[in-house]
Amino acid sequence: MMSSEKLLSAEMSLAALKALDFELKEPLHLVLGGGGALVLAYKFPLATEDLDAFSRERNLPSVTPLIEKVAEKMGLPLDWLNPFFSTFTHILPQDYGQRLRTVFSGNFLKVEALGPEDLFLMKCFAGRDKDIAHAKKLLQIEGFDLGIAEDRIAELIEKRVSGSEKARDFLDDVTEGF
Repeated sequence: MMSSEKLLSAEMSLAALKALDFELKEPLHLVLGGGGALVLAYKFPLATEDLDAFSRERNLPSVTPLIEKVAEKMGLPLDWLNPFFSTFTHILPQDYGQRLRTVFSGNFLKVEALGPEDLFLMKCFAGRDKDIAHAKKLLQIEGFDLGIAEDRIAELIEKRVSGSEKARDFLDDVTEGF
């Protein structure tokens, strides 16, 4: 884990994204999830260890040297921006793109955060203790549509997707009394 000085606040995250935009020579469109999305799109008062993102048009590791260059310049960990959560994006509904929210737009880099319903869905599948407070906070976002997550989890249960039963239990726990 990083020292608290190296946690990414909203300001530090935006500065790092701006620095990456400066290094890019061709367009890169990222979709942000996790803590970075909570901080940048929904103004959650927390700092995150890294920005979890996947590229909409190319493999994020192809820009790893540029990500590492920004890390070295700013004193961040080499994986401050990483695609680790992309292995879980199969649980997102097909229409997730309709709920994306732009958090950064530069000359070459565009970064959009998952919509609150899609982040909530990801939190349900992660099911960690730290996800409980985040999920409950997402429920409070104006216009939040719980049906999107409920329908998707039901669909994934029907398809027998691993972890979907636990995700439904997590959803039931955090929405009790909602």
